[in-house]
Amino acid sequence: MDRTRDIDRHLRQRGGRWHYYRRVPKQFQRFDDRGTIRLALGTSSLETARIRRDELAHADEAFWAGMALAAAAEDGDADARRALARKRYEAARAAAMACGFRYRPVEQLVSEPHLDDVVRRLVALDARGSAVVDEQPEQVEALLGGVEAPGVTVSEALEIYFNEIAIDDQYAKSDAQAYQWRKVKRLSISYFTEQVGDLPLVDITRDHALAYHRFWSDRVTGASGCKTVKPNTANRHIGNIRLLYSAYFRHVGEETRPNPFRNLFFKAKSRSEVPAFPDAWVRGRILAPGALIGLRAELQLITYLLIETGCRPSEIINLRPEDIHLGGDVPFISIAPRRKREIKTESSIRDIPLVGVALEAARRSPAGFPHYHDRGELFSANMMKAFRARGLFPTDAHVIYSFRHAFEKRMQEANIDYGLRCLLMGHRNTRPSYGDGGSMAYRRDELLKIAHPYDGEVFRRIDAAFPDLAPARRTS
Repeated sequence: MDRTRDIDRHLRQRGGRWHYYRRVPKQFQRFDDRGTIRLALGTSSLETARIRRDELAHADEAFWAGMALAAAAEDGDADARRALARKRYEAARAAAMACGFRYRPVEQLVSEPHLDDVVRRLVALDARGSAVVDEQPEQVEALLGGVEAPGVTVSEALEIYFNEIAIDDQYAKSDAQAYQWRKVKRLSISYFTEQVGDLPLVDITRDHALAYHRFWSDRVTGASGCKTVKPNTANRHIGNIRLLYSAYFRHVGEETRPNPFRNLFFKAKSRSEVPAFPDAWVRGRILAPGALIGLRAELQLITYLLIETGCRPSEIINLRPEDIHLGGDVPFISIAPRRKREIKTESSIRDIPLVGVALEAARRSPAGFPHYHDRGELFSANMMKAFRARGLFPTDAHVIYSFRHAFEKRMQEANIDYGLRCLLMGHRNTRPSYGDGGSMAYRRDELLKIAHPYDGEVFRRIDAAFPDLAPARRTS
């Protein structure tokens, strides 16, 4: 019974139509002399009335909070005044939605495409009676766009973007992925605020955008005297402020506002090729018995999986027990998205047979790699440090990702079918696709053509150092 009253709070029915009915809370009566608020909701549907009631309640609460803030900010600073402007604007948006309209600034409403909309809003106000105009001017402001958009600064808009606008972009990400995603965007915005200022978004002009573009142009060309950056890096940072600007104003209903950062980017290509590990180097140095002894077991096993699967390091370290299939005729791993783990692209979803050292490594890690799960930066730092200390990189240009490039190169040189190469690498196939890439047995047989030979002593030493990892011996 109490629950029913709660979901229908502030609602009263008269003549089959629902009304919003609410007394102004005592603590806000010095700011609001309406006493009891009575507003027709224009509907006989209880479900619709509840939705409109919620919007009006939100608008009133934002209005009262704004009035209280205004009283506290009479002698306050610019931050307090901006907060007050934002509260007024939020209240106006909520009130307009409660009446069945999207809030539009008056400048938009008086433009030609919205004249019919203005008429509908005036009719809605007239239906509410003259008392609304006299006693509740905030309703008029809400429907006729009389509240100026608040001066939300770039840094404030970024937090709104994270917490309200870009929810879908973060939903499938793990905690580490979401942190990294936000980190890059925060860095881009910090560059802008350092060079141009933490300006209100509405005050950013094309001149500001051009100044920011010149800053990156100097970094790309080296004219600034600082370390040069690649065009792709500059494009990413300019693109993030451009995205924030358009996303924020789309969020507040100003889809047509011109973006001052439009068409500002660098066309130069800056992709740097990661060299592949030579086959002889992998066999003679990395697969040499004892080459990795002394490292954490997970680092050793991950290395062997990278060699014979061509996976991205993030794909291997985030394998879960359900991704590692060892029981069938053809053992394999699955690269697939999870509830809290996003993968790079749709084409990255794939099944990869396990051969050679990868199969032996998987048999010793059937539960995956919990120490490095969702900790890509830690894994990368540990691996790079270990390989450099042991002289396992042929050149300074080689990195852990070189295993992936070496895997692709081996498949190409062995004339493995192009479509199968794309499937195993997780690349988009640019040619017409026929079939599903072949059975797992077929894929395994093709990979056996390029598998590196290795000395069984490699795994005997791992088993001696980590006896709990050794797979159970099979009996015939």
